Amino acid sequence: MHPMLNTAVKAARRAGQIINRASQNLDSLTIKHKSFNDFVSEVDQKAEDAIKEVLLEAYPKHAILAEESGAQGDSEFQWIIDPLDGTTNFLHGFPQYAVSIAMQHKGVLTHAVIYDPSRNDLFTASRGAGAFLNDRRLRVSRCEYLKDALIGTGFPFRDFTHLDAYLGIFRELMQKTAGLRRPGSAALDLAYTAAGRFDGFWEFDLKAWDIAAGALMVQEAGGLVGDFQGEPDYLQSGNIVAGNPKVFVQLLQTIAPHLAAKAK
Repeated sequence: MHPMLNTAVKAARRAGQIINRASQNLDSLTIKHKSFNDFVSEVDQKAEDAIKEVLLEAYPKHAILAEESGAQGDSEFQWIIDPLDGTTNFLHGFPQYAVSIAMQHKGVLTHAVIYDPSRNDLFTASRGAGAFLNDRRLRVSRCEYLKDALIGTGFPFRDFTHLDAYLGIFRELMQKTAGLRRPGSAALDLAYTAAGRFDGFWEFDLKAWDIAAGALMVQEAGGLVGDFQGEPDYLQSGNIVAGNPKVFVQLLQTIAPHLAAKAK
């Protein structure tokens, strides 16, 4: 395992310990609203602090982009961190949430960790070295047709600008696929796509820390990731499509007619 990936795993597990302890006492947590339907708990902040402490102890000159504390430092090496992706699930005791950590070097994703503390599932990836779940090599599914595919997505919950487009896509995919799922953690949705549990995934208006690690995971498992035009602009736009190569193309074809100009 690459030293940077090994450090990220250590940081993710440290955050996972904090999250697991807190999950036993949800009623006592301090919770704040960042914006409408967007929550942050003391656990998010403590987990993020723990991750940053581990990473910066090993690499003090690296930059950080983290959900709760924002951007820090100036370096060609940048860690992209979501300390608890799926906070709303966590606060309700719904065990679908994860720690997400990615390394970006000169704008290229190079390492990724997604850790599910409730299941002790560790997803890892390094560019050119493959993706793994608990040391088992991951491959995207072999599903060839959208009609046989299980697709993951995320409902709009902060910004409803593109709600009509989203509902149109959702309505069409309901009729064209084997099923749609909305578990509530984009990081895990992408990890599941890499593992072949989902055949594809799409969502609007995500942040870089939601999808950076998962995007590399899918690519290293043999899948494709892009924005709604299939281009590599998803970290900037927040609009993402991922899946095995055949389902990826069919998702793009389904999504395109529903997009308003500004959603593109």
